[in-house]
Amino acid sequence: MIDTQLLSKIRCIQDYPKEGILFRDITTLLQDGESFASLIDALKERYLEMNIDFVVGLESRGFVFGAPLAYALGVGFVPIRKKGKLPFLKVSKSYALEYGEDEMEIHQDAFKNQNGSRVVLIDDLIATGGTAWAALELIEEIGGECVEACFLLDLVDLGGSSRLKTKTKVHSIFEV
Repeated sequence: MIDTQLLSKIRCIQDYPKEGILFRDITTLLQDGESFASLIDALKERYLEMNIDFVVGLESRGFVFGAPLAYALGVGFVPIRKKGKLPFLKVSKSYALEYGEDEMEIHQDAFKNQNGSRVVLIDDLIATGGTAWAALELIEEIGGECVEACFLLDLVDLGGSSRLKTKTKVHSIFEV
């Protein structure tokens, strides 16, 4: 069970990176070893019985939570990266940003070419859900099955988790 005190470990910064944005800074949670460990332990407990084959982390803060979770579960970690960052054969997906478009990639053999690999997708937060949606499409395209998408923070008013729930289960530690 996640202690609600963990939420107090996340620093809020007004007007960053631009005016009108309330930025959720997870570095203060990461600095607290006991809090970070209890978060990873709770996630391990949640996913231990789900027969997960891989943890997939979204660049870059999803790596921070995904890699230790994969280690704790004894499964592989798969990064989804921004375009041009992966060195081998890859699959790409474009997604919309507030102003423009971006692209993410995953290695074609990320799940060791095993169709039906059960994965959990993880990132620090979900806002509008565009990035997570594209990640789910990449996972499916290379033969994976996303058992659940997990986020530390769900910015509920932006609707991303509601949209994502039409494609997979969604688990958020905190809704803000």
